[in-house]
Amino acid sequence: MNFTEISINKSRIVISILIMVMVTGLLTYNTLSRDSMPPYTVRVASIVTSFPGASPERVENLVTDKIEEVALELPELKKVTSTSRMGISIVNVELKMDVHPSRLQEVWDRLRLKLDALTNLPQGIKPILQDESIGEVFGLVIGLTSDGYEYEKMKEVAEDLKNQIIMIDGAAKIEINGIQEQQVCIEYDNAKLQRFAISLEVLKQQIESTNILNTGGMIHADKHRVVLEPTGNFDNLESLRNLLIPVGNRNGFLYLRDIAKVSKQYIDPAKQLVFVDGKKAITLHVSLKKGANIIKLGQQIDQYIAQYSKKLSIGLEITRVSSLDHYIDDKVTSFVSNLIQAVLIVFLVMLVFLGLRTGMIIASLIPIVTIITIFTMGLFDIGINQISLAALIMALGMMVDNGIVVAESIMVKVENGVKVKDAAISSCTELIVPLLISTLTTSAAFSSFYMAKSVMGDIMGPIFLVISISLIASWFVSLSIITLFCIIFHKDPKETKWSRFLDQCFEGLKNNYYGIIGKALRNRKKIIVGTVVIFFLAMLLFSKLIFVFFPDSDRNMVTLDLQLPQGVQIEETTNIVHKIEAYIDSSLLIKDSKRDGVTSYSSFIGKGPSSYDLGYTADEANSNYAHILINTTSFTSNQAIIEALDHYCFNSFSDAQVKVSLLGGGGGGTPIEIKVQGKDPNVLSSIAQKIKLKLQKMEGTKTIKDDWGQKSLKYIIRIKSDKVLNANINHKEIANALSSALIGFHTGEFREKENSFPITLKEENGGDKLVDELNTLLVFSAQTGKAVPLEQVAEVVPTWEFPKISRENTLKTITISSELTFDGNASKIMKEVKPWLKEEAKKWPRGYHFKVGGEEENSAENMMAVAKYIPFSFFCILLLLVIQFNSFRKMIMIVATIPLGAIGMTIGLYLFHNPFGFMAFLGMISLAGIVINNAIVLVDRIDFELSKTVLNKTSAVMGACVQRVRPIILSTLTTVAGLIPLYVNGGEVWQPMAITIMVGLLFGTIITLVFIPVVYCSMYKIH
Repeated sequence: MNFTEISINKSRIVISILIMVMVTGLLTYNTLSRDSMPPYTVRVASIVTSFPGASPERVENLVTDKIEEVALELPELKKVTSTSRMGISIVNVELKMDVHPSRLQEVWDRLRLKLDALTNLPQGIKPILQDESIGEVFGLVIGLTSDGYEYEKMKEVAEDLKNQIIMIDGAAKIEINGIQEQQVCIEYDNAKLQRFAISLEVLKQQIESTNILNTGGMIHADKHRVVLEPTGNFDNLESLRNLLIPVGNRNGFLYLRDIAKVSKQYIDPAKQLVFVDGKKAITLHVSLKKGANIIKLGQQIDQYIAQYSKKLSIGLEITRVSSLDHYIDDKVTSFVSNLIQAVLIVFLVMLVFLGLRTGMIIASLIPIVTIITIFTMGLFDIGINQISLAALIMALGMMVDNGIVVAESIMVKVENGVKVKDAAISSCTELIVPLLISTLTTSAAFSSFYMAKSVMGDIMGPIFLVISISLIASWFVSLSIITLFCIIFHKDPKETKWSRFLDQCFEGLKNNYYGIIGKALRNRKKIIVGTVVIFFLAMLLFSKLIFVFFPDSDRNMVTLDLQLPQGVQIEETTNIVHKIEAYIDSSLLIKDSKRDGVTSYSSFIGKGPSSYDLGYTADEANSNYAHILINTTSFTSNQAIIEALDHYCFNSFSDAQVKVSLLGGGGGGTPIEIKVQGKDPNVLSSIAQKIKLKLQKMEGTKTIKDDWGQKSLKYIIRIKSDKVLNANINHKEIANALSSALIGFHTGEFREKENSFPITLKEENGGDKLVDELNTLLVFSAQTGKAVPLEQVAEVVPTWEFPKISRENTLKTITISSELTFDGNASKIMKEVKPWLKEEAKKWPRGYHFKVGGEEENSAENMMAVAKYIPFSFFCILLLLVIQFNSFRKMIMIVATIPLGAIGMTIGLYLFHNPFGFMAFLGMISLAGIVINNAIVLVDRIDFELSKTVLNKTSAVMGACVQRVRPIILSTLTTVAGLIPLYVNGGEVWQPMAITIMVGLLFGTIITLVFIPVVYCSMYKIH
């Protein structure tokens, strides 16, 4: 008993199950998660180690090198990169893509244990592994702006807001940016310390030894254990001011207030400053729980903010800074609209070419299969996003193929006098295996994306699942529900004027096609050779296509990254940022007379914001760095804003590196990167300068820089050992004098309620000093109780050093990068640069070499990850074809149709001026599966017709082709028509894929209808 028999004999049960699944599917739709892209796993962790006061070279040798050695011991390691800067080491550990997400924590725990076991680091230096929040997107950003309030009040409001929002279902984590931390400053009077012979070390020890924060243990009292809590810790600033400090040889005591000022201050310099629309601000960054609906979360946050704002003090205001939920809502709405349009177009094609009754029967397949797919997506935890919706649109045309073939077979049998029920059952018997094989081969074509071990593989993997679910559901529904509908609604088919007209049209098509096949079979060699020649001409045309791995994001947002020379203070960076903000206010901000431009902007100075988009990649935190997030009215206004800001910044800030760009697509990154590796930093810098000059001369490049920067000035305090001994001063006292006079040093913690503040000891009126003032800086000797000027025991020597040393896999690596102008193309630029680099590399000292990063590295990694599994996909297709036909010749014949689609793909991309990239590559793989599907249906019918005849085999082949021409053409038209909305509304991301499938399938189908019968007859010597 086949599917059709079961559905006919148990029709009420089948319809009941169908209704139940449809209702459940509709209910499931509202419960599916909503996001821009499918979630993917970032297999990267950072190891941050603070080494205060150490130069980049010392950090590299004493810290970074040791940590890299530990990271290299991980068998799962893919790559280790590091940055050594003044006082800090950052080591990034990237794992191989085949490390399953469930194993990540185990790997990081193992690395953490190895780091804890390190014994060869400088004393007191402890590396910290940061494996959380990397790759997490905080897509909803809320800004709290202030007009007249201190940061302390703003922090209090922000913390309260955070505690309330985190309770909302769907909010996973909240990070706060822009908080200005406070410290307790003890600013001593140096003259008084000398007068009372109090050394800094004594002062520091007295503060630390009095400020007890630990418990005193426990004692037994009868049957109880009682906690001992010694007093002495500072409860308030007054208790700290009243601290007794011994004078001289403890002959007397002074209060701390007598020799120092004690106050609570904001840490200076600030680590990060945030401004929203030019106002002082703090921002809250909210991430989404896995499987939650970001659109719903955004709506709930908006409702809460509206209520919370009512109780805010005048002068405080809450605004949205970044709204990924709004963007996703627009994209999902647009894609749902595209899906509905595609359904209507395919539905219309069915009605026009098959008539009302048959068209309605086959078109009913679309909502049934779509809802079944949505229901199954819920079971597989696949959410609603651009990828899953695009997969549904791609599947639309393919899902009706099975229905068309089944309905066509039933119609032909009914026209030949067979009863509709018998026609349905026999059609199911004939088609159940061929249609299953064609469904599985199409699905197998997408499997390489699902298996690919790369970021793009993670993102595009759901396409395989959604299309496979759709096609298998289509196969099952076509052979059960559609056949049942044919019996119910096709019992007494009535001929109408339109049906007669359609029959005449298809009859004319069949007659013309019959004549074309006849001519083709009489000129077999010419057809085969001509097809091969056309294919090679198409490949020549393919070499002229522009390559773009992945287009930039189409979000209505522009980003500006500002990088000033190393060593620039955060105050100067803030000054430059305010000038850019003033330009945005005056020239780009929308006003009454200007409705197209910037809607709002936010500046993050010193440190970039928590990741608010997959396409955002922050530079390293530094006082000379700032990031400006600019919201625009629409994506179409972005380019004009970029050009205006580029022009303004180029003419206004000659010593600044300013990158104004769109958010990156496909995970972000820099389009052009050249990495030079070697031992000597000076040689690397010299090579980098030449490469930058070369890139500056090329069209399409802008914002060219290297990641090391120019050498910066530093001063070495060269201690004179003999002078130190004579003055009875030790090295620690010199270091303490410098630290306290310039930045102060940590002497404990001050607790106030639930808050904890560092206690910093520094000289009154200390901080930034001129070089000449260093020589006269007084160094106190605890042994003699006297102070001597620094120049008496040390020499201040100026020197130049690189502010940063980067390494990749333990090799020093300097990276030269370039952004692109509006019409710039990374592939075209690198095609010109690489031969020059190869020639230049011959002149470099031994041991120096280059490698290409950026878009080229990214595209190679992701495309090769897919290409690695194409042989497996191809093997599955071959195996399915052999199972179906039990013939190697037929297998080869069908596989030979794959290049036919590539002809149309190349012509389509060239004519429509679309680049070839990852999405076109996806379309090419999809196209292969669809073309094979058509070939299977055609070859299967030829086999069937040949099995019924012995005499005129040529007529049998031609008759089989004529019988299959209508379903093949209709399935092609439905697939092409269904992709029209995706091409029109899909933007730069989806257009290349849509064009690849649409034009490729049109050409592929036309050629396949002629190529298959010719090759079949040639292989089987049918004359």
